[in-house]
Amino acid sequence: MTQRGRAGARPGGRPSGRRGQPETRSTPVAPRIDLTAARARLREVVEPVVVKAGYDLEELSLTRAGRRFVVRVMIDADGGIGLDDVAVVSREISEALDAADEHGGELLAGEYQLEVGSPGVDRPLTEPRHWRRNIGRLVAVSGLTGRVLRTDEHGVKLDVAGAERELAWTELGPGRVQIEFKRMDEAEFGDEDEADEEDEDEGEGEE
Repeated sequence: MTQRGRAGARPGGRPSGRRGQPETRSTPVAPRIDLTAARARLREVVEPVVVKAGYDLEELSLTRAGRRFVVRVMIDADGGIGLDDVAVVSREISEALDAADEHGGELLAGEYQLEVGSPGVDRPLTEPRHWRRNIGRLVAVSGLTGRVLRTDEHGVKLDVAGAERELAWTELGPGRVQIEFKRMDEAEFGDEDEADEEDEDEGEGEE
């Protein structure tokens, strides 16, 4: 996460107003900008950086948090994203935003905070690459719940209750990965059993 500050501090001075009367202060107003247009300008700067680094730009959002803007960038890739990857891309995006400010004026008026991360499992599956990266997972889509077997240029193949179903990309709605919890009676206790047997063997050898 990178935080950028651009707000300048006012020089100190004596309070204005008559003696014995409280000073009247006005609350600073956050600069007004067109968030949709600002988001489009940010994407023009951010997306080439992400693509050059070998990742996909999954989401770019721009919101307000008081007087500060929050820029959230979600990236992903085959094999997933690590913390080191996030740190590298975050630094490169920050440098690109600085360069854009220097050459073309401020993208955002005032302070902003940059947050770079990867999507969670609750991210809807809307692109073929999303399905490809979730092969083997249980997914709910278009009224069906099945395990993703494989994908190709035509669509995705699911295992639905033991039967293979093929759904074309054109008929797929947003998919949702289902969280699976392993049953306790299916848990493996082999390591504990082996440890018990080793303890018994050691005990037999002692006098």
